[in-house]
Amino acid sequence: MAVLLAVLLSGLFGTVTRSPITPVCVAGQSCSAPAAGVTLTFLRGGKPVRSVVTSATGKYRVLLAPGVYTVRVSPSTRVGRLTPATVTVPPRVVARRAFVIDTGIR
Repeated sequence: MAVLLAVLLSGLFGTVTRSPITPVCVAGQSCSAPAAGVTLTFLRGGKPVRSVVTSATGKYRVLLAPGVYTVRVSPSTRVGRLTPATVTVPPRVVARRAFVIDTGIR
């Protein structure tokens, strides 16, 4: 049974970062930071399927059926635009996908 479940599992894992975090990037200093405590919501056909909250280090993990999902981030009023906004979950794989939140700082 455990082997069967392992074969059928699909989903995503990875990190969400905020970037840029300063108006001017300086050589030797990171221009991005982990997006801690944001909610990623995965939608199919415009309807929410599953949500996950990022850890203090911006990491997330979510099990999803294979297919194409639109991804939204919230609270949107404080975080910015998410890239990519659409992801494909492959069958029988928990794949790594990184997301970046554009803070709008220029």
